[in-house]
Amino acid sequence: MESNNTNKPPIIWLNVSVFVVTFAVAIIGTPLWAYYHGFDWAQIAMLLVAFTFSGMSITAGYHRLWSHKTYEAHPILKFIFALGGAYAVQNSILHWSSDHRVHHRHVDDNDTDPYSAKRGFWYSHIGWMLREYQKHRYSDYSNCRDLQKDKIVMWQHKYYLPLVIATNFGIPIAFGLIHGDLWGAIILIGFTRLVLNHHCTFFINSLAHIWGKQPYTEKNTARDNGILAFLTFGEGYHNFHHIFENDYRNGIYWWQFDPTKWLIKSSSWLGLTKKLRITPPDRIEKAKARMMLKNIQARLSLTPNATHRLQIVEQEYEALVSRMSEYYEAKKRLLDLKKQNLLKKYERAILLQQLQILKADFQKQKRNWMTLTASYA
Repeated sequence: MESNNTNKPPIIWLNVSVFVVTFAVAIIGTPLWAYYHGFDWAQIAMLLVAFTFSGMSITAGYHRLWSHKTYEAHPILKFIFALGGAYAVQNSILHWSSDHRVHHRHVDDNDTDPYSAKRGFWYSHIGWMLREYQKHRYSDYSNCRDLQKDKIVMWQHKYYLPLVIATNFGIPIAFGLIHGDLWGAIILIGFTRLVLNHHCTFFINSLAHIWGKQPYTEKNTARDNGILAFLTFGEGYHNFHHIFENDYRNGIYWWQFDPTKWLIKSSSWLGLTKKLRITPPDRIEKAKARMMLKNIQARLSLTPNATHRLQIVEQEYEALVSRMSEYYEAKKRLLDLKKQNLLKKYERAILLQQLQILKADFQKQKRNWMTLTASYA
């Protein structure tokens, strides 16, 4: 902790000005305009459209496409994301991705993680952008050499400021002129939308590292939080993301709110995305079972005379992992043989039958494991 102000990095006044002015207009101007003039449903609808456009350009574009390369996208989609990212005013694709890759590589390291959650909520939420804590961040993009070969990325990086001005003034003004309420559009579609985009995204760096559950890993502070997922187009399943960062999904179950995943998947049906990367299901299940085991071990370590119960839990865990490995290895082997057309009809029938037996054994052991772990919840 710095002893005095002379030890603190210099303030980035441009960032401070943008955050202060936009926030002031949003929290003061929006209620006043709503009280004296009101907003109609067309304006509310446009706010949602603009918020979604800029927000998902960050989640589907900046984050899952460029930072983690979880899929490939058609140039048309990349161009749309590049415009939406400029509209979100969160720096260029190149700069954002560089920061984010450093974050994943050095997560929670106060010296190297650009927005380490261990430095506190304020720092990880917005404070890291208000001072020049790491000057090299604005010139060293050596961890993004792949992105420097992307013409759309470099075009947006070169013309980032003009694109920010064109989208953040052009879109609200155009809508306001068409709709007939210019100042209402500037306040709502311009300032309020920008503040919502900013802080919903910033919640992933701050709240998603202190609020929620850790079902997959405890090696970092990232957490899964369904409420944050709703506010951030699916990014709130952050514990999953930090252990399986190359998966195009964050919410892996059908009931988890992840519209970014839905956009990427539906775009593949239109030929706009391809090579969607997913984590093998056995890796996910093993990570989840391992965390359950660790949690139970921690509880039982505080319980007197729990040695026998702990042995039972560990035996059930080993049995689960064994059955899981047998099933998924057999399934992969069968798929590989089918792809190579090496199976005769009767051989395929035998392997399928064996696979069904392994699956039944695995599911039975999984039910036993879930019943056992539920008793320690």
